[in-house]
Amino acid sequence: MNHRLHLKFEQLERATNKLLASVDALGAEADRQPAPGQWSATQVVHHLFFIESNIIRYVDKKLQADEALPKVDIFTRLRARFVRLMLRLPGLKYKAPRGVATSTDAGEHPSLPELRAEWESTRRQLERLLSNFPGPLLNRAIFPHPRSGRLTIYQVMEFLLDHLLHHQQQIGRISKALGAAPAKVA
Repeated sequence: MNHRLHLKFEQLERATNKLLASVDALGAEADRQPAPGQWSATQVVHHLFFIESNIIRYVDKKLQADEALPKVDIFTRLRARFVRLMLRLPGLKYKAPRGVATSTDAGEHPSLPELRAEWESTRRQLERLLSNFPGPLLNRAIFPHPRSGRLTIYQVMEFLLDHLLHHQQQIGRISKALGAAPAKVA
């Protein structure tokens, strides 16, 4: 695996473990919505898993298609940095894109242990994808982000991390609203 991708992957792994420990600390409360219309901690985990698995499937499909991928222009790079900044600002909330929100809001979701197992499997797929990612395509547009535009694999990894950290803040708010002490994880 490319060294830079490996570092980003390791950051994502640590952040995921911290988030899951925070949700585990809620116990049975993880399935409870803090207020009507708000996501439970388990729904947040489902959302993160859903996004990551869809990104992996898309990137893998693009790599299999063996088509020429465009370069990322300066405007896309600037938009991607802006989205990263917005995700990192504490307390800001965003509406999930329509299809994503509908998937998370609708119906029954797997239990937290089932989600954790599925996410672990998906994370191993991401690790394999990154390990086999072709060097000549590292700086090519591989994924169309709805707000940033077409991202490189490096930017995809940055988005996954920033997105997860954004939702870690949400887990903290959920814990507070449910009256649970936030987990202290190193």
